[in-house]
Amino acid sequence: MKGRWNGLSVVKILIYLFFGVFLILPLLSVFLVSFTGQPVNLLGSITDPAIFSSTVEKFKAVSLENYEKIFTNKTYFSAVKNSLGLAVLVALIVIVMCIPIAYGIARTTMPLKKTISALCTIPLIVPTFISAYAVIIMFGRSGWVTYLYQKLGGEGMLIDPYSMAGIVLVQVFFFFPYALWPMVAAFKVSDISLEEASLNLGAKNWFTFIFVTFPLAIPGVISSALLIFTVSFSDFGTPIILAPKEMNLLVVEAYREIAGFFNWGGAAILTVIMVLVAAFFFWLQHLFTKGKNYGSVSGKPKQQKLNDSKGLTRTLSVYSFVLVLFPLLAMLSILMQSLATTWGKNPLPNGYTLDHYKTIFTSSLGNIQNSIVLALGALVLSVIIATFVSYFVVRQNSNKLDFMTSIPLVVPGIAFGIALIQTFNTAPLHLTGTAVLLIVAYTIRRLPYMVRSTMGTMRAIKQDIGEAAVNLGATPLTAAVTIIGPLMLPGIAAGSILVFITVIKETSISILLAPADWAPMSLAIFQNILRGEYYTAAAMSVVLVIIVLLLQAIANRMSKNQL
Repeated sequence: MKGRWNGLSVVKILIYLFFGVFLILPLLSVFLVSFTGQPVNLLGSITDPAIFSSTVEKFKAVSLENYEKIFTNKTYFSAVKNSLGLAVLVALIVIVMCIPIAYGIARTTMPLKKTISALCTIPLIVPTFISAYAVIIMFGRSGWVTYLYQKLGGEGMLIDPYSMAGIVLVQVFFFFPYALWPMVAAFKVSDISLEEASLNLGAKNWFTFIFVTFPLAIPGVISSALLIFTVSFSDFGTPIILAPKEMNLLVVEAYREIAGFFNWGGAAILTVIMVLVAAFFFWLQHLFTKGKNYGSVSGKPKQQKLNDSKGLTRTLSVYSFVLVLFPLLAMLSILMQSLATTWGKNPLPNGYTLDHYKTIFTSSLGNIQNSIVLALGALVLSVIIATFVSYFVVRQNSNKLDFMTSIPLVVPGIAFGIALIQTFNTAPLHLTGTAVLLIVAYTIRRLPYMVRSTMGTMRAIKQDIGEAAVNLGATPLTAAVTIIGPLMLPGIAAGSILVFITVIKETSISILLAPADWAPMSLAIFQNILRGEYYTAAAMSVVLVIIVLLLQAIANRMSKNQL
């Protein structure tokens, strides 16, 4: 046992302690609060006898009252029903919408394929609350789409952005890339020989697609649908901007309960529901990804012959451009708003100015700096933890750590934020309202991306490299830090940019946890929209998107260099 006790063992214990305190404990606490209806201070109960006695008294009042409210409280019940209905609707629309473009990219000589593929990444760059704001600029009462619609003889608004239709519109057009690329991969991996056999037997192209090509891609399609369901169900940015007061959605109700009414029990039960639903559908998605294989048994597929039918490829190309046009117009609308002196009831602004950018670079420069500092803090913590986690998982087969780093993937941001607030709102770790808790929350939320990136690099490093250093007298910890660590830099670099990008865009955690003096850009934009300061909100949105675009470009360049 003494031989196994070394510096790496201490690091491993510290990592388990970090996950235990900042991930498992908050989720356990919020689960207990769903029964007690009052905050439960588990950490305080360990260190303070008075708090322990109070906690015991709370547990004596444990009941299923909050769970009964799911069915008896109309607000809670409709929130669950509306959220599930929204996610199912968005998933169905996205899948139907993506099948043609996925097939076009994967299996045809569709014109301008690279351009279309590049444009399909735009929605991934834009935070959802910014895309929701763009829909208001376009379809609101003074929106340019509404103006054109009325000029063509329509009455009122073409689509009311503050409605279920508005939320569906945003989620469909800004979430579809999550489904598109897995579906493209599904179409690419099918064995072309089966299609050739169908065509050689006299089947038409459309018949072959329906009965041969598409069935082979079904696992990827179902997996994509489940992924879209989870993303839509967990989305906070779109509903918080567009959901009207009379529309109940889980993420919005949970936010209102904790931020508006301080209803701990109500917020807790809604959080538990969100986690359970998201976890269930994530598990289903994982099941369809790993549990089934619809590949052929004929060995390596032949070189695929792409469909070059002019009628089909041109039609798919036009369809794909129409699909990506909406996100593009949405971002152009934000840009125009940021440059406008005034804009309303006209297709174009009444004048143009850079004053809104001057305003944010004077009065809101601190928000930009906060975003960068907080993202860097989360990045440093993520790199340290992910590097060691990858080492333990790959070299020591630590499946528990692997599982623990996957948990944040199934916990919606708003749910995790509420869990952290309830856990760290009192002594001994009174961290709510501090930048420390915000950085920790960012780290845990985005750690799975860094771990997956570093784990791939770790597997490529031969084990005898570290063993050679140990044989020469280095401790296992020294070998891990000085030998293996530098060799992992490619994976660390790729994961770092992904973590930085996603932290910069983070909405739900920022809105719930960010203190006033550490407000990042995402929170400042959200507050500007609520205050009606639309022009400065638009200017800051453009700056945020430009930062993300630059980071994305760096990531793409690094990936081409196999970093």
